[in-house]
Amino acid sequence: MITAVLTIAGLASLFGLILGYSAIRFRVEGDPIADQIDSLLPQTQCGQCAYAGCRPYAEAIAAGEAEINRCPPGGETTMIALAELLGRDPMPLEDEAAAEKPKSVAFIIEADCIGCTLCIQACPVDAIVGAAKQMHTVIEDECTGCDLCLPPCPVECIVMRPLEATPRTWRWPFPKEITAEAAHG
Repeated sequence: MITAVLTIAGLASLFGLILGYSAIRFRVEGDPIADQIDSLLPQTQCGQCAYAGCRPYAEAIAAGEAEINRCPPGGETTMIALAELLGRDPMPLEDEAAAEKPKSVAFIIEADCIGCTLCIQACPVDAIVGAAKQMHTVIEDECTGCDLCLPPCPVECIVMRPLEATPRTWRWPFPKEITAEAAHG
């Protein structure tokens, strides 16, 4: 009995050492440029850029397969940050309406909601909760403002409300904006 336990323990240790060595020896590094691009994207996972999420879009930009102007939720600020990172010239956003759109979150008018669950299915980040034939609601901290829940709603009970700036959500203006303001001021 003791021999069997010691044999199993010895084999477990041996395989652990082999796996540890293999993890170090055959380590695969991710694309650092794709990682940097991904960190600049808004992480809405909305698919409005024609990619399944922000990471696939970042990888496509890094590979030179996609332009830097296809992210409506990120808007002009993200496009300029991507241009600076990659040493490219800024370009107009592919979706001009996105350039002027303020950050917003979905809000469900509860009295009008019929509980169809179509908005839940459309939400890429699972920010909408509710059950079939029951009222739904939006988890505001999870909502990315991608607008993908609006088209499937049959009773149009979802509206987008601008995000109010709070001490927790406020960010410094983009450096180019500060420079432009200083130059004109």
